[in-house]
Amino acid sequence: MPDEREVIEAVRLEFAALKTLAERAAAQLDDAAFFAELDDNANSVALLMKHVGGNLRSRWAEPFTTDGEKPDRHRDAEFEREPADTRAAIERRWNEGWATLFGTLEQAVPADLARDVRIRGEELTFARALTRSLAHTAGHVHQIVLLARHWRGRAWQTLSIPRARPAGSA
Repeated sequence: MPDEREVIEAVRLEFAALKTLAERAAAQLDDAAFFAELDDNANSVALLMKHVGGNLRSRWAEPFTTDGEKPDRHRDAEFEREPADTRAAIERRWNEGWATLFGTLEQAVPADLARDVRIRGEELTFARALTRSLAHTAGHVHQIVLLARHWRGRAWQTLSIPRARPAGSA
């Protein structure tokens, strides 16, 4: 049975894999596709990355001493493209969120898993908050991958093991 250190490391590795997956998908997009929306109610890859970055920064900055919904976070604005939202700015926000998460995980010790954190006034154990964040992030990462694959069409480069093709097919 894994000990608590292994659990923290497993969570870190899963988050790292998700970050890499999303970045490899987004890297296949030009700026037009990065900001493209399927319809008026859909999010672009850019807005999903903006949201994930904002969410991770808010949740994992000082998790044991502050609420995970920081007063300077404007969640609804994460789903709107603003004039300052260049690709570089969104990628910076994305990386800042991930750096905040990974910094917290690097400092985490086994006893932290049972400690309480607060998110929007709700008390959760650190372990529960991590697993909830992992699931939330995974959902958005897979949206990013699906959108990137859609926008790339036949030019898509698979991020995992390609499907087997019958001999002689292209």
